[in-house]
Amino acid sequence: MELEKINGLRVLEFGDPGELRTRLIDLVVNGSKRATAGALDWDYEPGEPIEAVGEKFAVVGNNNEHVATIEITRVEVSRFADVPDEFALAEAEGDLTGDDFRESHLKFWKECGYDINDDSKIVLAHFELIEVHQ
Repeated sequence: MELEKINGLRVLEFGDPGELRTRLIDLVVNGSKRATAGALDWDYEPGEPIEAVGEKFAVVGNNNEHVATIEITRVEVSRFADVPDEFALAEAEGDLTGDDFRESHLKFWKECGYDINDDSKIVLAHFELIEVHQ
């Protein structure tokens, strides 16, 4: 299966299109959001590799336009129950602790229909903003 690419880069979408995506992209562009999480069993297509250190991604906006380029600086796969406070702060979505992260993300993923539990594998990707596209 060919994964979507823009300008030769794999695409990374933050949140669902609409207000949530706009808010998350603003956090990326203003420099506060430097990490993102994905549920390994649900947020990755079959055969899609997880992010790799040094890999660059095209961040897309609500209309699938290339709004920014990021580079992955660190990747870990963690149990949902073990997501650390450090990651919650780097994600910059208002969660101050791992417990806050679990509460807000459990709610979001359950609303998406994902069966998340303490043992669910979560991909924790840290990144740097490389370029903003206007």
